[in-house]
Amino acid sequence: MTNGWEESAQAWIFGLGAEGDFARRFVLDAPMLERARQGGARTVLDVGCGEGRFCRLLAAEGMRAVGIDPAETLVSQARRLHPDGDYRIAQAEELPFEHATFDLVVAYLSLIDIPDVRAAIGEMNRVLRPGGHLLIANLTSFYSASNPTGWRDGADGNRSFMIDHYMDERSDWIGWGDLRVMNWHRPLSTYMSLLLGAGLQLRSFDEPLPHGGDSEQRDLFRRVPSFLVMDWQKP
Repeated sequence: MTNGWEESAQAWIFGLGAEGDFARRFVLDAPMLERARQGGARTVLDVGCGEGRFCRLLAAEGMRAVGIDPAETLVSQARRLHPDGDYRIAQAEELPFEHATFDLVVAYLSLIDIPDVRAAIGEMNRVLRPGGHLLIANLTSFYSASNPTGWRDGADGNRSFMIDHYMDERSDWIGWGDLRVMNWHRPLSTYMSLLLGAGLQLRSFDEPLPHGGDSEQRDLFRRVPSFLVMDWQKP
């Protein structure tokens, strides 16, 4: 079953642009790049690279990044924007690389798009070299539990954030404009159990807040932190 990314690829490319949305530019890019630098990685795999934006940022830091994504249109756009890059059509659940290939594996808001996250984490761990890092940016699980309800405007004019059935893993279709994709909600304990079960060691955990950008957007992201950043190391 399609998760909607190929069908929504053009809407994503048009809506995101080359620079990225508010969340990436003002919330996630800085902590993700900082953790990537601290690891001293030279070879990087970006799982769910989309149109290649984060691979381009990694390349600007001097890292050799390979991006994979199952959406052919997004991979084609990545190749157009970064002709010197290495972008391949592939699934996270079956990575086309040998064991212990990469110093760093990145999942930048891609775990929520992967139906079999257990297989995907196993594959990411497999292609990591000993001492390498798995760097994850993901929606917080209370945020993904809100899909597709999220924010609601009350009769009193106050906004509230609605979540329900937090412990139940499920998929929801979400969308804005012409984009409609499937996201997976899982409680945080699911991710933590899988990562710990793979033998990975947690080195950093953060719920980053916005810095810069539009003040109204900043205030909204501060009310309900939407993202977490985790850095896991393979012994």
